[in-house]
Amino acid sequence: MKTQKIEEILTVKTEGNEPYDIVLKESFDDLPEYLRKIGCEGHRICVVTDSNVAPLYLEEVKNLAAGCCAQVETHVFEAGEEHKTLDAIRGLYVKLIESGFDRKDFLIALGGGVVGDMTGFAAATFLRGIRFIQIPTTLLAQVDSSIGGKTGVDFDQYKNMVGAFHQPCMVYSNVSSLKTLAEDQFASGMAESLKHGLILDADFYEWQIDHMSEIEERDEKTLLELVSRNCQIKRYIVEKDPKEKGDRALLNFGHTLGHALEKCKEFRMLHGECVAVGFVAAAYISWQRGMIDEDEFYEIRDMNVGFGLPISFDGVSSETVVEAVKKDKKMDAGKIRFVLLKKLGRACLDTTVTEQEMIEALRLLNADERE
Repeated sequence: MKTQKIEEILTVKTEGNEPYDIVLKESFDDLPEYLRKIGCEGHRICVVTDSNVAPLYLEEVKNLAAGCCAQVETHVFEAGEEHKTLDAIRGLYVKLIESGFDRKDFLIALGGGVVGDMTGFAAATFLRGIRFIQIPTTLLAQVDSSIGGKTGVDFDQYKNMVGAFHQPCMVYSNVSSLKTLAEDQFASGMAESLKHGLILDADFYEWQIDHMSEIEERDEKTLLELVSRNCQIKRYIVEKDPKEKGDRALLNFGHTLGHALEKCKEFRMLHGECVAVGFVAAAYISWQRGMIDEDEFYEIRDMNVGFGLPISFDGVSSETVVEAVKKDKKMDAGKIRFVLLKKLGRACLDTTVTEQEMIEALRLLNADERE
C-alpha cells in the first residue's frame, strides 16, 4: 500500500462497533474538545498511567479532562513489563468499584504500550465492558499498539497470554510527548515503524532511512508524518482483518522470535529491541530462501544500527529461544506461524519455517555463539 504524507485525523472502521478517530496533535490543548465529541461530558473518567509517565503528564491531562467531565479519578501502575499482570489489574478494579464507576463511564490509558494494554483489558472486562480512550505517549504506542483493540496482560511471563479485543473510542496522540522519551524507548518504537514499512510500504521504509537525521533529532513535523503514515498502515490492516484471522498476522513480522527472546531475557530487553532482533532473523531466513537478496538483508540489519536498535543478543542460547517459540500464542495447530519477506514492502505468512532455520538465524545474531 502507499501511505499519504500527513493525515491529522484518521477514522478507523470497526467490526460491530462505532468507528473511532485517531487524532494527531502537537499538544494536549485540544483534548477537551475531543472528549466532548465522544460523549465524556457529565460522566466519570479514570486516567490510568504508570510511575514513569505520571510525573510528566498526569496533572495536565487530569486538569484538561476535569473541564468537561463530572469526576476525574487517577490510578498509577508501577512502570515496567514485569508489572503487566492480573494482580495489577485487580487494583484498578478496586479503584473503579470504590469510585462508583458504571458502564457509561470512561477509562483513559495515558502512557506506552503496557499502560494501553492493561487499561484496555480492564475496560474490556470491568462490568463486561466500558469505554476507554488511548492517549499514547511513546513512539511504539503511537505508531502501533494503541490502534486496533488488542488488549491483554502477561501470565507467568508468557506475553499477552490473557486478553481481549476491545476497541478504543478514540486515540489522541500528542507527538510532542515523544521528545521526553528515553533514547532506548524511542528506538524501541522505531522497530515497529521500520516493520510497517518492510511488510507493507517500501516507499515509507525508504523515507524513514532518508529522514533518519530528522527522526533522531525528533523534529516535530517529521514526527507528525512518521506517526501519521504508521497509523495509516495500521488502520489499513486492522480494518481488513480486525480479529487477526488473516492479514493482520503480518504485523507479527519479527515478533515470533522477538516475543520468545523477550521472555527468555526476562524482559531485560525492551519489546522493540527484541522485535528488531526478530525481524533481522526473519530477514535472514527470507534471504536464505531466495526471497530477498543479500544486499537487502544487510540493509535491513544495518538500518537497525542507524536507529539505535540491536542486531545481536547474549545471555541465552538460540535453542532456548526456539523452545520458547513453541509456547507462544502464535502457534497454529501445532505449527509455528512465521512472517517472511517476499520483497521489501511485501510480507507473507509461512508455517514451514523449521527449528533449524530459526536456530541458524539466531546463531548469526547470538554474541555468545558466533564463531
